[in-house]
Amino acid sequence: MSRYSIDEFIRSTAQDASANDYFQLENDRMLEVNLDSMVWMKAGAMVAYVGQIKFTREGLLDQGLGSLLKRSVTGEGAKLTKAEGRGRLYLADSGKTINILELKGDSIVVNGSDLLAFEPTIQWQIKMMKKLAAVVSGGFFNVQLSGSGLIAITTHFEPLTLAVKPGQPVRTDPNATVAWSGNLQPQFKTDVSLKSFFGRGSGESIQMEFDGDGFVVVQPYEEVVHVSAG
Repeated sequence: MSRYSIDEFIRSTAQDASANDYFQLENDRMLEVNLDSMVWMKAGAMVAYVGQIKFTREGLLDQGLGSLLKRSVTGEGAKLTKAEGRGRLYLADSGKTINILELKGDSIVVNGSDLLAFEPTIQWQIKMMKKLAAVVSGGFFNVQLSGSGLIAITTHFEPLTLAVKPGQPVRTDPNATVAWSGNLQPQFKTDVSLKSFFGRGSGESIQMEFDGDGFVVVQPYEEVVHVSAG
């Protein structure tokens, strides 16, 4: 068989039909969900599916916070879709790298634009960071996920996880910050002298500072999320 034949292409790119995990990576940029009831997914992340699946788009802010906010800040990074039914569902997000995490009674906070999917057994809550509104156009909505179950997060390229220890704070660029331990409460520091090096925003450098015992996940990319208007 020729290495460039259609048959060889189909063979080398075919889905893995042998595995039956609820979440499984077809490759590092494509997530397969073996759906048997319901899953929460990022709006617009579906690229294909097989079976009987119904999609219901819902605002991530429908948990009671939406009435406090203007519609102009609810961009794509703040929307979820509920997929219900049985079948195989394939998710991706602009070619970003996907990582699957299993929560076992612990908690993690994920940037709203970097959350791809999570099981319905996971409890979730919106965290709004008003101080980041000036420098992170869509990334000041974060989701705190806790309990037990699988979640899938996305990053531009491979992520780096930094250990946070008491008295040894870690500072990060908000646009490059993907996730952090649920027990950490980031503070915000402004340093005008670093405005040319940190961030892309308002003429001042705002950094996130993490102190305590946990971790923070960053990516080698400054993600600026464009929000919808009106």
